Amino acid sequence: MRKICAQFFAVHAVIGNPKYNIAPIPELAKIAHDHKIPLIVDNTFGAGGYYIRPIEHGADIVVHSATKWIGGHGTTIAGVVVDSGKFDWVASGRFPSFTEPSEGYHGLKFSELFGSLAFAGKLRAEILRDLGAALNPFGAFLLLQGLETLSLRAQRHADNALALAQWLEQHPAVSWVSYPGLPSHPSHANAKRLLRPNTYGGVLSFGVKGDASIGSAVVDKLKLASNLANVGDAKTLVIHPATTTHQQLTTEEQFASGVTPDLIRVSVGIEDISDIIADFSHAFSLALPEGNKA
Repeated sequence: MRKICAQFFAVHAVIGNPKYNIAPIPELAKIAHDHKIPLIVDNTFGAGGYYIRPIEHGADIVVHSATKWIGGHGTTIAGVVVDSGKFDWVASGRFPSFTEPSEGYHGLKFSELFGSLAFAGKLRAEILRDLGAALNPFGAFLLLQGLETLSLRAQRHADNALALAQWLEQHPAVSWVSYPGLPSHPSHANAKRLLRPNTYGGVLSFGVKGDASIGSAVVDKLKLASNLANVGDAKTLVIHPATTTHQQLTTEEQFASGVTPDLIRVSVGIEDISDIIADFSHAFSLALPEGNKA
């Protein structure tokens, strides 16, 4: 945690994937600010700020994949960068590209023109111009529609995820469940401290007893849930990473990334929770050996 890079201090995710550890944002922010560098976090699993607002805990810049909960339906590829405007780029003395003249803008100094919003100004004026990553109008329309129901969906995601996690934890075919809302999760205390009260995110992972083929079979037998690699859709999404997204990695590399052969990741949707649980119960009854069926 205390290994500070030369300029930026970045945390890959506020809520990690696939272990869902909750980053201690206030403590990380203090370390970063003591070294006069900004804290940048990925809050994609924070559901557009519904579960946690990192800037309120000390983060300086927050990024989101808007494809997930913000859009909510897996129909748009987009991203969001939020600049808090709290970081002093001049006083830091570490970022000459913000404080010295920009050749591409006739000697303009972003820190002088935009002040505390120098990062956002440079991002739009230079990076967006050079890379061309402009959101198309229809994509923007879909995201705006998603934002209208974000709070309703995010709360339902969290409620359903907790209920499913608790049900899975009691199932004889399940060897473990990883979800911050469970007292057994290593980040449970951090989640209660930092996340919105009584919400712990919309994604969980669990392991089924047996080898990778059993986990893959459970996913294949699901009917309501979709076997897709995305997260944050209104519908429940399930994937067996060891035989799909991480298939190209060696066993050692999979373990290093947090993927075990038995792991099944579930992005819990907003369907009726009884339907979600019934779907998993039915899949277990078809895919598992007789001794492990509830």
